[in-house]
Amino acid sequence: MAQRKIIHVDCDCFYAAVEMRDDPTLRDVPLAVGGADGRGVVTTCNYRARAFGVRSAMPGSEARRLCPGLVTVPTDFPRYRAASQQVMAILREMTDLVEPLSLDEAFLDVSDVTEHKGSATLMARHLRERVQKEVGITISAGVAPNKFLAKIASDWQKPDGLFVITPDQVPAFVQALPVEKLFGVGQVTAGKLHALGVKTCGDMQALGADVLIDKFGKQGYRLFEMAHGRDERAVVVSRVAKSVSVERTFAQDLPDKAACQSVMPNLLDDLSRRLSRKGKKKPIHKLFVKVRYSDFSTHTLERVRDTVEEPCLGDYQRLLDELITREDRPVRLLGLGVRFRNDEAPITQLRLFE
Repeated sequence: MAQRKIIHVDCDCFYAAVEMRDDPTLRDVPLAVGGADGRGVVTTCNYRARAFGVRSAMPGSEARRLCPGLVTVPTDFPRYRAASQQVMAILREMTDLVEPLSLDEAFLDVSDVTEHKGSATLMARHLRERVQKEVGITISAGVAPNKFLAKIASDWQKPDGLFVITPDQVPAFVQALPVEKLFGVGQVTAGKLHALGVKTCGDMQALGADVLIDKFGKQGYRLFEMAHGRDERAVVVSRVAKSVSVERTFAQDLPDKAACQSVMPNLLDDLSRRLSRKGKKKPIHKLFVKVRYSDFSTHTLERVRDTVEEPCLGDYQRLLDELITREDRPVRLLGLGVRFRNDEAPITQLRLFE
């Protein structure tokens, strides 16, 4: 089997990051989201607050005792979900093989992605740059041959970090890895392992699978596999791709419609590459063009086009011509995409009074 390339991305102090993005006065203070009233608990906090010992799930009263200057804000899940959707959309432009674990973290299998020279490290760097530029928050990323190691790697240089474990680095990396870093090893399991003289994965390797299985049952074999850096779990995709698109945010605004038309061929080349990898001859239902102007107003125009054939440049230029009505209006972002027809959706008939 070909070597997998897995990226794990994790937004840094996600809810707090969204709050700091939207209110710059919160960036330089210790901040907690949630925990404002007497019985509330901290949902998350920024790194300034963590320096005082404030942690998620801590009672707000305890957090304020540790950090008297703590600023608290209420949770705002609609805003967090909107930011999460932006992040996940950027990840899915890289590959359909995305497994979200929560609003703020996900695995990507980029084994077959050829963009960025096929380098998972360059892909992770690209994703981090795009999220920071377009969503306004930072993400940490880990790159490794499997999910277990990629998740550990994403936490290695937090916040705003990128850590890579190449296949040939795995043996030395896990040899020195503390057992507390293993998924499922909490305080109780770690205490039992320490009692056996096991503090690192190297110690666990030396102890052997039989002893671990005897002491921990099925979990013992899983611990033994992780101690060797082995994890055969696939990235599980629960979302069928409904569209493929590309978009570019320009360092300097495009001055007019003519400049937009001049960059369309490059965008279409990028879209064609993604369609060849992700489209798999799915019937294309609609084409669309997206424009974000210099004042950040965003407009999209789409048209039905039922065919499996790839769209041509003229199709998109006609859409662009219809969408941009002012020739000289500066454009910050330009995007092209297709939406697929879903032939696999079940056809259901609702009862009149259901």
